[in-house]
Amino acid sequence: MPSAGLLRLALAALSLAAPGAGRAETPEAAVPSATALPGAPPPNVPPAGAPVRAGAGPALAGTLDAAAWAVYRARFVTERGRVVDTANGGISHSEGQGYGMLLAVAAGDRAAFERIWGWTRANLMVRSDALAAWRWAPDHRPGVSDMNNATDGDILVAWALTEAAEAWGEPAYRTAARRIAVEFGRKTILFKDPHGPLILPGVSGFSARDRADGPLVNLSYWVFPAFQRLGLVAPEYDWASVIRSGVEILRRARFGPSNLPTEWISAREDALRPADGFPALFSYNAVRVPLYLAWAGVGRPEDYAPFKTLWGGLDRERLPIVDTRDGRPVEWLTEPGYAALPALVACAVDATPIPEALTTVQDGQNYYPTTLHLLTLAAARMRYPSCLRS
Repeated sequence: MPSAGLLRLALAALSLAAPGAGRAETPEAAVPSATALPGAPPPNVPPAGAPVRAGAGPALAGTLDAAAWAVYRARFVTERGRVVDTANGGISHSEGQGYGMLLAVAAGDRAAFERIWGWTRANLMVRSDALAAWRWAPDHRPGVSDMNNATDGDILVAWALTEAAEAWGEPAYRTAARRIAVEFGRKTILFKDPHGPLILPGVSGFSARDRADGPLVNLSYWVFPAFQRLGLVAPEYDWASVIRSGVEILRRARFGPSNLPTEWISAREDALRPADGFPALFSYNAVRVPLYLAWAGVGRPEDYAPFKTLWGGLDRERLPIVDTRDGRPVEWLTEPGYAALPALVACAVDATPIPEALTTVQDGQNYYPTTLHLLTLAAARMRYPSCLRS
């Protein structure tokens, strides 16, 4: 969809991990140790439903069909391991590298995993800490022009390395996963916030020191299935509390007649509200929230209800971007891969089988809808195999 990249940039959410979009490079901020509160995780993770032990979620390996991965790899992964965002000028970002690594593990493709991780190390791990710079552009020299991180990208990369270590028994992957997880836990998770642990979207630009309405959060940065596994490499953090806080924030971030969260949310006061300076839209980032909920198997039916209502009509083959102020669509996501999200929600809530047409991946789509489609298939095979007819 030609307008997708422009809107994502305007929302300061370019590539779904956009701490640096639309603003000048910012120096890395000093982060006081009080922002993190490491502690031994409790034995259970009970955000909702059945308890799940931290680090004991189901493994990712073997959940993706090799043919679907081959389509993705051929279209979006270069020989050197760069995952290309085809709707945004061919850039790459830590989110995309993390997704590529996850999908490679899910498909059992260690060679591709190593290429993607190798490119990530060489080109994005250029900060003075263990986190990745969020964006790399092929027409810039150097390719990284903003040294800020994107916390969801770091979470995805650490999770992928954790899954790779489990799948292939490689200690180096486990060491790298731990290094990244400990670092973003220390620098970007506010464990002592009154709302419960808050995930800052980046080290710089989102805290109460950086913004009058800070801290800012983005619910799509709560990668719930990752937090069920990161206890394997960083058990000193209470990942269960991070899951609980995300579910609670979702329940409190129901804005306007649609009861949907906005992309960017101010958590400065007790009452959450849309962040200043951002359109009050449910958009490209937020469509991942029900994906991560369903993938982790957390939440109650009412937590899925606004998404099910939004996507449950006859026009489910395209997804609306919604202005939460009046509940009206302002644009539509029309590429076929997006339709996998409503299918997964229906599967998780009502055990509705995923339509056969969505069990295979169409070529010719852009990076983001294709990625969401493959992630949905992996999540379904991991959590809801009865929803797949194969």
